[in-house]
Amino acid sequence: MGLAIVHSRARVGVRAPEVRVEVHIAGGLPALSIVGLPEAAVREAKDRVRAAIQCAQFEFPARRITVNLAPADLPKDGGRYDLAIALGILAASGQLTTEALDGWEFVGELALTGEIRAVDGVLAAAVAAGRDGRRLLVAPGNGHEAALATGVDVRTARTLLEVCAALDAKKTLPQAQPLPCQQMQAPDLSDVRGQAQARRALEIAAAGGHHLLLVGPPGSGKTLLASRLCGILPEPTDAEALETATIASVSGRGLDATKWRQRPFRSPHHTASAVALVGGGADPRPGEISLAHHGVLFLDELPEWSRHALEVLREPLESGTVSIARAARQCEFPARFQLVAAMNPCPCGWAGDPSGRCMCNDEMIRRYRARISGPLLERIDLHVEVPRLPPGMLRTDGAPGESSAAVRERVLAARACQQARGQRMNARLDHAMTNAFCRLAPRDTALLERAVDALQLSARSLHRILRVARTIADLAGIDAIETPHLTEAIGYRKLERGRERAAA
Repeated sequence: MGLAIVHSRARVGVRAPEVRVEVHIAGGLPALSIVGLPEAAVREAKDRVRAAIQCAQFEFPARRITVNLAPADLPKDGGRYDLAIALGILAASGQLTTEALDGWEFVGELALTGEIRAVDGVLAAAVAAGRDGRRLLVAPGNGHEAALATGVDVRTARTLLEVCAALDAKKTLPQAQPLPCQQMQAPDLSDVRGQAQARRALEIAAAGGHHLLLVGPPGSGKTLLASRLCGILPEPTDAEALETATIASVSGRGLDATKWRQRPFRSPHHTASAVALVGGGADPRPGEISLAHHGVLFLDELPEWSRHALEVLREPLESGTVSIARAARQCEFPARFQLVAAMNPCPCGWAGDPSGRCMCNDEMIRRYRARISGPLLERIDLHVEVPRLPPGMLRTDGAPGESSAAVRERVLAARACQQARGQRMNARLDHAMTNAFCRLAPRDTALLERAVDALQLSARSLHRILRVARTIADLAGIDAIETPHLTEAIGYRKLERGRERAAA
């Protein structure tokens, strides 16, 4: 009778809980059973493991083998436990020493030839292994990804035979190394001609982490502006970049280990479903809002999105997380993204244009804008008009606009003020911090109250106005919010003013 315990890692959302692979060999008719809530791919591991062990010139025990994946109440899926199961069988049968497995964790799928194949979610496993003080062995295809985790010794092996040779101290496995990180080449803001107000709003959004809505006719530059936001945002910290890379790793779409330090810019099509946005499935995977974590989520043609898909954004915009509950599983994914949305002012797109080409009546415009609910609009801090520019301003031989590098310097200075004051961006100030850091003079308080009463704004909109005014003051390098800062912040509630006029 033999018993061996091997450590591996599951994948549950962005977490990688520990799984103890317990292998017991006893007398009886030859059989291999796997218990511990295994799904189909895990149950099929017995055939892969048998062939891999035999191809590696080891003996597969002709006895009763029981493999327990603990904890038993955690669902197990995929082929990530193959390598650990094979090593457990070899150790329990005496072909490997159980002491050699101490301090190791193994994640990898086995081919019938004994080759170790890559699996998803390895970065989360590497972070967890380092936290528990163990070494991690993965396939070569996962090496560059797992090496992004700090404080963990990650080794790679091509085959089961190489792993066994290393555990017997007959071979040294190579240490995984990260790939050189490519420098971010974001589009430059100097490409944008004119649009001074929209550029100003983009700078405020970057400085305070505020959400932004661009409203203008087709071809006015809304998408052009949105694509420049990442170029004026600060570089992500190591912790932020690692969080974003971990989400990409578990998404099943692959992680580009050369671009893991770049802020994500996600631009899903307006036909995407609510599940595509927030994530889900029988085996929950992150959606677009989580893939945009610490980056930008751009939603073009906002009124063309389904109402259900837009409404699911309301809670993540406030909390920065999204919880996905299924019958057997519940996962929570981070979703601290910056929303930039774009829309036309009316169904034909030309309402308010000086050419007078718009043929939409007031009722058509009202119904078009009503596709975006009031609660969602309240959560967007800046509503900005992007008008059509005259042809003379679009000349390519004209003077370029201010570069992203120059704007980023002001953004960095404003964010430094926010970190020194409250250790967070202005858009993330809670109620108490908003009251403490966004104080107004008595006359400005009266001005804000009149604006809130005239526009019929909610308390949420009032607090967002204060936070935007705080960001404007930070960009100006002024400690106190002054009247020009407050009036500019009130001016960015354009669609709510439009709703008030429509109601009147």
